[in-house]
Amino acid sequence: MTYRPSDLSNLRVAIVGAGPAGIYAGNILARTVAEAGGTVAIDLFDALPAPYGLIRYGVAPDHPRIKGIVTSLHEMLDEGTARFLGNVEVGRDIALDELRRYYDAVIIATGAIRDAALEIPGIDLPGSFGAADFVAWYDGHPDVPRDWPLDTAEVAVIGNGNVALDVARILAKLPEDLRTTEVPDNVLAGLEASAVTDVHVFGRRGPADIKFTPIELRELGEVPGVDIVVYEEDFADADPATASNNQLKVMLRVMDQWRRRETGGGARRLHLHFHHAPVEVLGTDRVTGVRFERTAPNGDGTFSGTGELRDIAVGQVYRAVGYYGTAVAGAPFDPARGVVPNIEGRVIDAGGVGHSGAHLAGLYATGWIKRGPVGLIGHTKSDAMETIAHLVQDVEAGVIPRAESDADIAGVLAVRGIPATTWDGWLALDAHERHLGATHRHHRERVKVVPREEQVEISRAGALIGS
Repeated sequence: MTYRPSDLSNLRVAIVGAGPAGIYAGNILARTVAEAGGTVAIDLFDALPAPYGLIRYGVAPDHPRIKGIVTSLHEMLDEGTARFLGNVEVGRDIALDELRRYYDAVIIATGAIRDAALEIPGIDLPGSFGAADFVAWYDGHPDVPRDWPLDTAEVAVIGNGNVALDVARILAKLPEDLRTTEVPDNVLAGLEASAVTDVHVFGRRGPADIKFTPIELRELGEVPGVDIVVYEEDFADADPATASNNQLKVMLRVMDQWRRRETGGGARRLHLHFHHAPVEVLGTDRVTGVRFERTAPNGDGTFSGTGELRDIAVGQVYRAVGYYGTAVAGAPFDPARGVVPNIEGRVIDAGGVGHSGAHLAGLYATGWIKRGPVGLIGHTKSDAMETIAHLVQDVEAGVIPRAESDADIAGVLAVRGIPATTWDGWLALDAHERHLGATHRHHRERVKVVPREEQVEISRAGALIGS
């Protein structure tokens, strides 16, 4: 059965992923349907017990400005236009095909939480890590180990984006300057025992082509007890007067000030290296260094290797070369790009020989799983608007099959024994974490609960499903 043209009544939509992409999509969908005089029931699924995705588990704890984004996402969910169902993994606890039977449309918004590959020899040696895994550790993700081996003085971070700077800053920062943040207690203990003294950030391009943002870069120079070290040889092609945009001009001026600043007083050092392309991670049983090839600009915005090799002795390597999309079992996936194949948010059957490339009616994507892990929050909103516009068009055109069942999915999950969490449960967990922070010896805003089982127990004590 399909919708009659212009029938926007009694829609049922599932969104897989409760990070910014999923929450924005739900908010925009509810508003769009309401403005058209229709009605929609939206269920927002997430594999984690708590909402917010990378905002909770992918942003450094010393970034207070992220609170504004959290407040905005909280307000959207608190409106009640979408129902949050956490601790439910689509593909494990319920199949995507099942969701498509229970809902008129499904929007995939799983984002990108894995590290992109860096295919050089030695990258899999012990002591070599993905930045995303380290970020998940210091943000208290429930599914990563509680301990992290910060057991070496010299470490390398490969990458010239904001994630590389976040990783480098947390590695270099003195732990006493993180005590008032929401960093989990196990992470704080690990950072307090850290042997790290020198953090080296390497980028293959020059200072005039960095991918940082001015705010991120400035933060480095404001970290107490940490010297910023830059190298004069890297700045031959870095004139602020010829910068291609104002943001880059600001950053070059900041680094120009660092070039003239005296160093030597800090307990730790953060080194910025440019024109270094990684060639190989060195070591036999574990990381002992990284081999780089020096690069030079070609004059057209590209860079080439010079043939000059340099070996830098480090005991750990963190690759921060980008994120990779998170596939959903049962949905098409493009492994080359790390995205669900789609045309403007409409998921297509694009699996190679024997596949039509046609839109899979009722299946959509938004956020990083739609376009790849690039762009900021503003792009996430525009992504959602585009996807929702197509969903509504398809409903009005009568091309989306109606759901086969009108059963409440919460009851289905309860029968299966899936301990799903709700928005009321998140409010209970949120209040619990804030109480832990208020009573903490360092008087913190919150102390994150890390174990998944404990998060679920606290959440479900606040609001049980199917009981």
